[in-house]
Amino acid sequence: MTKTELDAERTVIPPRGGLLHVVDAAGYSVAGARRLWAETAARLEILAAGIIVAGFLWQGAVLWQWLVVLLLFALTLVVEALNTAIEVLTDRVSPEWSQAAKDAKDLGSLAVGLMLMVCGVFAGLVIVGVL
Repeated sequence: MTKTELDAERTVIPPRGGLLHVVDAAGYSVAGARRLWAETAARLEILAAGIIVAGFLWQGAVLWQWLVVLLLFALTLVVEALNTAIEVLTDRVSPEWSQAAKDAKDLGSLAVGLMLMVCGVFAGLVIVGVL
């Protein structure tokens, strides 16, 4: 394939309108979920969610506890996806080592860590019967 053909394949396609825009957006979301699944951290977070579900079932958690932990899990995956996006962009924009790139990645990691802490503390309190 020639350089011209490769460039033609990489052309940005303008967004479609109406219902087709929604269909395209759903496709982008599925592609993002596939990319997130490639991250070991996301797979471990989903595994942890399964373990917490078992703990909630064992404890007999009530509806509000299930809703809160579901929201916290969803927010954790949201933060993990944003952290992954930051890392991908940082690696693209700054392939060499830089303090700014390190700071961006460290802050993204902190955000994920804080979400995991909040989720873990809540789940732990439910499982031991405090909440």
